[in-house]
Amino acid sequence: MGLTIGVDIGGTKVAAGVVDEAGNILETSTVPTPQTAEGVIEGIADAVRAASAEHPVEAVGIGAPGYVDDKRATVLFTPNLTWRHEPLKDRVEQRVGLPVVIENDANAAAWGEYRYGAGQGHDDVVCITLGTGLGGGIVIGGKLHRGRYGIAAEFGHIRMVPDGLLCGCGNQGCWEQYASGSALVRYARQRAAATPENAGILLGLGDGTPEGVQGRHVSEAARAGCPVAIDSFRELARWAGAGLADLATLFDPGAFIVGGGVSDEGELVLGPIRKSYRRWLVGAQWRPQAEVLAAQLGGKAGLVGAADLARQG
Repeated sequence: MGLTIGVDIGGTKVAAGVVDEAGNILETSTVPTPQTAEGVIEGIADAVRAASAEHPVEAVGIGAPGYVDDKRATVLFTPNLTWRHEPLKDRVEQRVGLPVVIENDANAAAWGEYRYGAGQGHDDVVCITLGTGLGGGIVIGGKLHRGRYGIAAEFGHIRMVPDGLLCGCGNQGCWEQYASGSALVRYARQRAAATPENAGILLGLGDGTPEGVQGRHVSEAARAGCPVAIDSFRELARWAGAGLADLATLFDPGAFIVGGGVSDEGELVLGPIRKSYRRWLVGAQWRPQAEVLAAQLGGKAGLVGAADLARQG
């Protein structure tokens, strides 16, 4: 199969891109993310039609934020839209006249990194995305591992702390409450409130109060040497690395790939993640250790991965 389209459904925009067999994006189209679930379906169709106007596209892959069934056809549940057992494949196919494959957006991003990014050269990789929450994907033996019902790799909701912090999913102590962009902001605000004398740079980037601290402020302050911001990244990394050690026990991959907005800070966060991973890895001194790599495709991973999954049918 030749050219396919990948679709990424974001909080602010729906992006569609024509992708060739080498993972190159030849054409893109974006539309603002509609406010209703029904509107999102129309937005997907509009973006696909615009991107494919000048290209002989053969199929469409959609990275959907939520649980996707084992047939890659139905979105069982998504937290930020009212999709419940939504037959997204059929509905988009009716509008664009092309075969459609649906995949969880984190799975699509993991596949993109495996095929065209940091995972090249490895047959077994585990990806985590440190964004507002924590997502993931698993590739074993060169195949995306989806589980019996299509819902594997929801790593963010592994319970790391029994009776811990309340998560948006309704459980307590989920991993993403301790290792995510949202957790990073919480750490920074708590530390700035406790030791404002060490948070001058961080507080100065916002409105002067701990409550005004945002994720971009933590990153900028850490790069400027703010001890509170740096310590907040280290706390996030401690939890992220500990989780990777648990995943190594389960999957024994050749590499972990760390993506998402938090990972854009490079060694500021990846170095401490590696240190924590080695600290908590059982039998670390006696066993081979998976590499911990930075994702390479950035925000394009999900789009490229979805397009490639559509190519495979």
